[in-house]
Amino acid sequence: MKNVELTRVGGLKGEVFPPPDKSISHRAVMLASIAEGKSVVRNFLRAEDPISTLEAFKMLGIKIDESGSGVLVIQGEGLYGLRESTDVINCGNSGTTIRLMSGILSGNPFLSILTGDESLRQRPMERVISPLRKMGAVISGRDNDRFPPMAIKGQRLTAVNYAMPLASAQLKSCLLLAALYACGATSVTEPFKSRDHTERMLGAMGASISVDGLNITMQGGSRLHAFDLTVPSDFSSAAFFLVAALIVPNSEIIIKGVGINPTRTGLLNVMREMGACIELSNMREVSGEPVADIYCKSTKHLKAVKIEKEIIPSLIDEFPALCVLATQADGVTEIRGAEDLRVKESDRIKSMASELKKFGVHLEEYPDGIAIRGKSALKGGAVESYGDHRIAMSLSIAALISDEITTVINASCVDISFPHFFKTLRELIKNA
Repeated sequence: MKNVELTRVGGLKGEVFPPPDKSISHRAVMLASIAEGKSVVRNFLRAEDPISTLEAFKMLGIKIDESGSGVLVIQGEGLYGLRESTDVINCGNSGTTIRLMSGILSGNPFLSILTGDESLRQRPMERVISPLRKMGAVISGRDNDRFPPMAIKGQRLTAVNYAMPLASAQLKSCLLLAALYACGATSVTEPFKSRDHTERMLGAMGASISVDGLNITMQGGSRLHAFDLTVPSDFSSAAFFLVAALIVPNSEIIIKGVGINPTRTGLLNVMREMGACIELSNMREVSGEPVADIYCKSTKHLKAVKIEKEIIPSLIDEFPALCVLATQADGVTEIRGAEDLRVKESDRIKSMASELKKFGVHLEEYPDGIAIRGKSALKGGAVESYGDHRIAMSLSIAALISDEITTVINASCVDISFPHFFKTLRELIKNA
């Protein structure tokens, strides 16, 4: 477990090329595997979480050719072309892998056992097990269906109308994938809009899917066409450098080729409300996803904001970085309606509250969020990542404006989503 030492810097300058989008990389492998024919996935994220998905589908009999340049050639076998794995499928640390796969495997006529690492085995699965059972799935989990491992005996499913109790792209995607195997039309309604990569990709592949506001309807039995897809850069990974550019004096950064899907970029709206200097340019579309370059520079006078539940799904992964940004905004920034963050790779509300206090930040922790008082002078010291990649990267950004040397414990967990994070950071420091 690698610790990293960081200290205050005089500025950050240069271009950042964030890693490919993690959410889209997962979905591209899954949908290509159950499509008919050969798909090409370019700019695939070779990080631990998407590789868990890649290896899982290899275990299910899918042939995937990999090149060293991030290109995958996936031989899809159709909806019912997967084969029973001879072993337990290990989803690693990836909640996306285990939850979305449970939808696909519930409709395939064989037994599957899904598990993960120690962290994943503590993440809630009842949220997918319960609605899948309403569709006729034979599925069970450890501790009264609360946690992995999960056992799934796949069979033909039936369509349902399901009102989601929480806005979760993983839950929504799980049910839409299960709906491919159901008789009739499945309707899923979410309370607030969550990321829509699954709907976009399914529609582009020929699925009979319609979106009407917060309601998505999927017709079962849709045959999926193979595709040639280029994965854009990950906005959630770009977020750490957006925050860094804003709070580190004398900084000026251009982040290249970032996905700006509006269901993912709530942080941009919040930053603008805070008074941040951010500009989008070279806006274009790549494989059905909006993409842009983002220019950002130091902003001396940021103001606190109040963030309500409705916007949380569009910045759910950016919460740790947003907490760091809030320490440098004048006033009290309040984030509420984010209770689902307590069951991510770590309890992200508790983790950020605990570690920011070590920096000397005044804050109040709520069951569903946090209130952070700024503008704070950060003092540094030893801080814990909790093995959570987004916590590690956020604390590393905070270290850049701290008075003392900061040691981020177990910082190597950044490899889950951003393997070259620290290399990129060093280059920006060097260029300043």
